[in-house]
Amino acid sequence: MIQLFFQKVKFVFTDESLRMRIFFLLGGLVIFTVLRAVPIPGADVGALRDFMAGQQFFGLLDIFSGGGLSNFSIVMLGVGPFITASIIMQLMTVMSPKLKSLYHEEGEAGKKQFIQYSRMLTVPLAMIQSFGFLTLLSREGVLGAMTPADMMVSIIVITAGSILLMWIGELISQYGIGNGISLLIFAGIVASLPGVIANRLFDFDPGEVPLYVGFIFVSIVVILGVVIITEAERPIPVTYAKRVRGEGASNKGISTYLPLRINQAGVIPIIFALSILLFPQMILEFFRESDIQAVATISQEVLMWLENGWIYAGIYFLLVFGFTYFYTAITFDPNNVSKNLQKGGAFVPGVRPGEHTAEYIGTVLTRLTLVGAVFLGAVAVLPLAMRAITNIPELAIGGTALLITVAVVTDLIKKIDAQITLREY
Repeated sequence: MIQLFFQKVKFVFTDESLRMRIFFLLGGLVIFTVLRAVPIPGADVGALRDFMAGQQFFGLLDIFSGGGLSNFSIVMLGVGPFITASIIMQLMTVMSPKLKSLYHEEGEAGKKQFIQYSRMLTVPLAMIQSFGFLTLLSREGVLGAMTPADMMVSIIVITAGSILLMWIGELISQYGIGNGISLLIFAGIVASLPGVIANRLFDFDPGEVPLYVGFIFVSIVVILGVVIITEAERPIPVTYAKRVRGEGASNKGISTYLPLRINQAGVIPIIFALSILLFPQMILEFFRESDIQAVATISQEVLMWLENGWIYAGIYFLLVFGFTYFYTAITFDPNNVSKNLQKGGAFVPGVRPGEHTAEYIGTVLTRLTLVGAVFLGAVAVLPLAMRAITNIPELAIGGTALLITVAVVTDLIKKIDAQITLREY
């Protein structure tokens, strides 16, 4: 096994095309690291970090922006606006038959057009989010008084930074290896780890050793669970009927299987749920200091309600659970699978082709998705339980960050392995 690993590593660096893809990926991550360290002039970074230290909401955003928010960098929004735009477009496919047809039935050209709509929607969303952040930080004294011209320039810079990051992510997907957007989120999470480790070493208390041991144990269990659930499949047997072509020529029927993953949606439900949770909180934070008393009161009440750990965990779990089913339903259509099987002369043994096959596949997929959705939801709320047990803020994000990290790394390794296999053949 070890020898095979080193053989593959050697092959990666000896194959020119694969080597260039990996270097392109690393180059994109380096550019992201540089961009998150480029600050926008006019902010008191020390005051900003003090403000964020007591804000769970902004602390979570900072982790997923790779420290860009605490540095008040030009990429402080990260890829959040693009993810939010993607969520809105996915939701629109449920309400708009035209968009649904564009995404599912018009092939690669339709999906490219669909993604283009998401890119266009990203621009106004980034402007709205940047305006909300700037206004909120100005009220908190982190930013000085801003003229309308200063506000407009800052909004344009922050929006451009978010669009640039989205473009870098898509370039990584096209010319590198793996999903560029997910890799940028992964890079943001990993970039915050050295600071977290340094803080824990600086404040080390020998009495907390059992907590660290317990955290390491839970992390290992979560990693194993994520890998097992991610790789687990439920094979549905498929048989291709015998075909006769011409005079005496025939193809023997063959048996294969249709693999259905337990976690068909991957890490996307976690990202979707975080975006849905964070965006309304940002809007409520903006209206908390509104001059209209009723609006300010409602915003404060809702924020206090969301700050309740049990309520927040419950909403988070339900969002992850629901998005797992939603994204699975969008990306995997049993009816299309059934039609393709029937066109190819294939059938599931014991199940009639057509509508009955679609119902059978849909039933199996629903049961599998239930397991995946419960697992993802449990891992998502795990950090809240760990915070209550350990009372160490740095360990609170462990579950979600770990889930995204393991899922992205697993996907990256599989794609590199697929590239190696392709070139070996």
